[in-house]
Amino acid sequence: MARTSKQHVIADPLLRTRLFLMMALQTAVWGAWAPKLFPYMTMLGFSAAEQAVVGSSWGIAAVIGIFVSNQFADRNFAAERFLCVSHLLSGLCLIGAAFSQSFAGFFACYLGYSLLYVPTISVANSIAFASLPDPARDFGTVRMGGTVGWILASWPFIFLLSAHADAEQVRWIFLVAAIISFAMAAFSLTLPHTPPKLDGSVDQLAWRRALGLLRQPYLAVLFLVTFLDSVIHNGYFVLSDAFLTDRVGIAGNLSMVVLSLGQLAEILTMLVLGRVLAKLGWRTTMVIGILGHAARFAIFAFAADSVPLIIGVQLLHGICYAFFFATVYIFIDDAFPKDVRVSAQGLFNLLILGVGMVVASFLFPYLAALLSSEVVTETGRRMVVDYRTLFLVPTGLALVGALLLGFAFRPLSRGPKAAIEDEAPYLSMDPGAATP
Repeated sequence: MARTSKQHVIADPLLRTRLFLMMALQTAVWGAWAPKLFPYMTMLGFSAAEQAVVGSSWGIAAVIGIFVSNQFADRNFAAERFLCVSHLLSGLCLIGAAFSQSFAGFFACYLGYSLLYVPTISVANSIAFASLPDPARDFGTVRMGGTVGWILASWPFIFLLSAHADAEQVRWIFLVAAIISFAMAAFSLTLPHTPPKLDGSVDQLAWRRALGLLRQPYLAVLFLVTFLDSVIHNGYFVLSDAFLTDRVGIAGNLSMVVLSLGQLAEILTMLVLGRVLAKLGWRTTMVIGILGHAARFAIFAFAADSVPLIIGVQLLHGICYAFFFATVYIFIDDAFPKDVRVSAQGLFNLLILGVGMVVASFLFPYLAALLSSEVVTETGRRMVVDYRTLFLVPTGLALVGALLLGFAFRPLSRGPKAAIEDEAPYLSMDPGAATP
């Protein structure tokens, strides 16, 4: 049976196109709402603590989603049907979030959406890996669909929002995401059939074995730095849209397009990542990636009045993501035996999609509220955030991470064991990214 299925996959000339579209739709759902989630909650009058609770839903769902996809969905449902049902139900939750004005109602709908959507990230990847005859060669191209989807998701808002959009208009971020989610539900039924995995193929001790890897000092250092960088990375999505519209003066219907320049740069950066790794090695490449965050936030802090510079610095996102997060995934895949790779990837991915999001959702709204003061303008009183001081926090965290990598990260090998120019992109997980 497996042999026949593989032959069918190889003979399907449209397979990569279908999987590319799957990734584009999958990530576009995320990209439609992510940049404006926190500004929208501010418009609804949610406190910093309430915003933090909502933002933590994604991290909670990331933790639960790992077990849902690995221990439940993989063993009980065909992957494409799981995607269909999950996106159908999560789309309904998004509609609920769009029309919920109270904190309780909004939180319930957003939490429901998060719990349903997050497991689909790994399930979509599993469909691609199971369907492609040569994942190491082809997955990079397929996964790039996610980056394209994130970019394209920002364009409808040029027409749906005004330059000074209010909550009534910004709710369209959830309605657009719901429309894409319903489209993804329908499209899922056209994907290659991916049956449930046999019970014996799921590692029941994955997390225990993954945690044991942290006994190695260099991996413990990398784990700590990944945590710091995930907080910084998620903080960028928490703060950047409000900064662009409130402080820099970018029109509300253009801010998401400006932010999407980072994903455009990510595509170009991923194309050269293999060569950079081969030449510079693990440590230097990762240091450059995390210093990209420091440079971007420093420019946010000290050059907010230069609109061209603020727009141009979005291009650093490609370096921030590819040179650190993608490199971490590749490092784990290259440096560890096959029997522990999945466990290690899952552990680090939990930091990036889960723990980092939770901490960022609490830390940065709290700091923004703490650093806000009321000022009198020609149009009345309004709250103004001291963005310079605020952005020095992630700048400092990034510098600490770079120092830890530079002086304490001592991997067993300088760089990849083999040439990886063709394989480098295949572990890309950013939504916004990539991921966000």
